[in-house]
Formats: sequence, C-alpha cells, structure tokens
Amino acid sequence: MELEILYQDEYIVAVNKPPGLLVHRSMIDRNETQFAMQIVRDQIGQLVYTVHRLDKPTSGVLLFALSSDVARTLSEAFANNTIQKQYLAVVRGYCQKELVIDYPLKEKLDKIADKKAKKDKDAQLAVTHSELIDCFELPYAVGRYSSARASLLKLMPKTGRKHQLRRHMAHIRHPIFGDTTHGDGKQNRFIREVFGFKGLALTAISLRLTHPVSGELLDIQAPLDPRFSSLLTSWGWQPEQFEELRSNIAQWQI
Repeated sequence: MELEILYQDEYIVAVNKPPGLLVHRSMIDRNETQFAMQIVRDQIGQLVYTVHRLDKPTSGVLLFALSSDVARTLSEAFANNTIQKQYLAVVRGYCQKELVIDYPLKEKLDKIADKKAKKDKDAQLAVTHSELIDCFELPYAVGRYSSARASLLKLMPKTGRKHQLRRHMAHIRHPIFGDTTHGDGKQNRFIREVFGFKGLALTAISLRLTHPVSGELLDIQAPLDPRFSSLLTSWGWQPEQFEELRSNIAQWQI
C-alpha cells in the first residue's frame, strides 16, 4: 500500500490519508495491521515523526516531520494553534451561513489508552469556525420528517481538542453524517443505504503553515475525497461547482 504524497522536501512530508487508516499503532485498535506512519516510512525509505493526527475515519492532509528537531517545532506549532486546518463536512440539517462555536470540551478519555490519565480535568477552551458552502433538501422520509436536509460545511478549528469537530457539530444539533459516536443513527443509515456513503463525512482538505525551516508559507491541499464527489454529484452538483470549490479552498482564511 502506498499513500498519495501531497508535499515532500528534506524536512517534511504530507500525504493524503484515506478514511479507515490509523495514523499509528494504538491500543484501541489492536487488530489493525496497517498504519499511515509505517506506510510512509517504507514508501520514502526513512523515519517519519508524527506531529498531529487525524481520527481513523477522517480522510485528508496528514503531515509528518523527517527529523526529531523539526517534529518538535511542528508539534509546538500545532499545540499553539498557529497551523491553519480546514475541513469539509456533510452534516444533518440546514446550517447558518456563518457560525462560531465557542463551547469548552471536557477531555474524553479512552478506557484502555488513557486509563492512567487524570479523570477530573476542567473543560478546555474549544472554538470552531463554520461556513456554509451549500445545503440540500432530499426527497426521502427519515424518522418523523418527510424529507431529509443536509449541509456541506467548511470547518476551521481554532483549537485542537479530541474529536472537536464531531462534538461541536453534535452540540449544535447538526451532527456529521456517519459519526457513530456523536451522530444520528437514522441519518447515518439513510446516507449509507440510499447513497452508498460509508464512514464519516469529514475530510481535512487543506493545511496552511509556515515551513519549520525555510519560513515559507505552505498551503497543502488534498484532492476531494471521492466519497464526497460521488455524494455531491448524486445531490445535483455540476462540474463547475467542484471547480469553484477547489479554486476557493486556496483563498479560505480565518
């Protein structure tokens, strides 16, 4: 297995992570045998260092450092929220055109991986910017509603809490399709059975950062997840709308 390389130089490498792939080994998924970290290491023939993570079901831009010093610099940048992350998500319902979700989140601990972690921490600051790209009304009855509504959003987390985007969207009653932990089971079944969309409708579409060595501004973009392309096409999107989306990604700012 090889991953699409989006950017590479002697200091960093960015790849396009497919949904369903873990970034590195985890006690939570002991039966998994493939991990992005090892795949990229073997693919480029050198050690790579994780500096951030994407949840297993999330696709898109994943960045690695190629030395421990660069890894330290990038990890600090992610911790200080100076790296701009932009996602696309498909959620239940009609969303507002623009929204700032400022809702502190308590750290969610895993029973296995975090069994030694402190369990009584206060909720931490968590802020997400949301912008509506398009909304859809679908002629299918789901639950007690005669039709299904959905929105395509741009999500920009200003903080980096665990499952922040998924938890924030659930908090405002617009859960991301395919989210089996925080989402709506009926809507998840609907989008899977009617439109064949499997997994979580969340993809990291771009990463904007200052290069840790050269100081150059990098804007690393992933191609649109094929699952999104297929879904939006089935909902009536035309080729020019995909082109407009792609041209707008580079202009997105917080």
